[in-house]
Amino acid sequence: MSTISRIAATTVAAAVGMTALAGCGGSGGGSADAKTVTLVSHDSFNVSKSVLAAFEKESGYKVTMLKGGDAGKAVNQAVLSKGSPQGDVFFGIDNTLLSRGLDEGLFSPYRAKGLDSVPAGLQLDKGEHRVTPLDYGDICVNYDRGYFTRHKIAPPETFDDLLQPRYKGLLVTENSATSSPGLAFQLGTIAKYGEQGWQSYWKKLKANGVEVVDGWDQAYNDRFSGSAAGKGKGDKPLVVSYASSPPAEVLGKKPTPKEAPTGVAAGTCFRQIEFGGLLKGAKNEKGGKALLDFLLSKKFQEDVPLQMFVNPARKDAAVPELFTKYGTTIDKPTTLAPGTITKNREQWIKQWSSLVLK
Repeated sequence: MSTISRIAATTVAAAVGMTALAGCGGSGGGSADAKTVTLVSHDSFNVSKSVLAAFEKESGYKVTMLKGGDAGKAVNQAVLSKGSPQGDVFFGIDNTLLSRGLDEGLFSPYRAKGLDSVPAGLQLDKGEHRVTPLDYGDICVNYDRGYFTRHKIAPPETFDDLLQPRYKGLLVTENSATSSPGLAFQLGTIAKYGEQGWQSYWKKLKANGVEVVDGWDQAYNDRFSGSAAGKGKGDKPLVVSYASSPPAEVLGKKPTPKEAPTGVAAGTCFRQIEFGGLLKGAKNEKGGKALLDFLLSKKFQEDVPLQMFVNPARKDAAVPELFTKYGTTIDKPTTLAPGTITKNREQWIKQWSSLVLK
């Protein structure tokens, strides 16, 4: 992801009754009112109305929201306004952009309550606590179970499998330069094959007929044959999406199916972690700390899966049956150090574009 914006969640927003935060919008400049705390985020942030109302009642703060497009755009805006931030807390900077935010000095250190319940592997700024891990998810190749059953072909499981002739012309992915899932998939191949091998992999993937489109919505809902929203009109049974897409496909279906209509190639996944942080120069620092504590509380963390279709950062947060029954647990996702991504991201995107889009 240029960030991992939760487009999968927005696709099913109507089905789960997602609600916007109170007081959305505003002209920026932080929280001038001591009773108001402002959360800056990407467009896909959501929370249940009752969960937010409980925090506002218990804390005495009214939460307002400033949404700034996808995560990459939101981070760029935060960098441009650093020192005089638009709000008090930022939600949605992930491990592909984390080093930039830290190097730019966007955040003030704060150790949020409940951090002991977050696995060490998610705490990428553990020593200084400038950011707090709040959720994680995986970008993986999804497959249309019906297609592979009808054609009596086993679906792919790994990056290597995607190069096999049996999958020629079956995969659609997103443009690394314009899509966060597309970039995450590219980063996954870099993590797998290394600096010396990823370009060779993509040459072979291109020769095997991979299709590239601008964004997730086009890839999943227009080109993927397994998308309920696309009503099966697409002709690509393989798509780069989220490990949480299969539960999203089941949401609201009656009767409940025995298994999701789509599956996940677990050996193609890249782990993305989202963080929140207290913005340096926040006008309501006390309120910002209270809001960060709320974002890491069990009440909010247990609300996360069905609101944003990602996993809660807290290991003691309950996950809904929809996730446990229909989701795929990714035990060994690929990953890259945030500093490595920041150092090489633009060069890697240019190399990928030159290689794949010509």
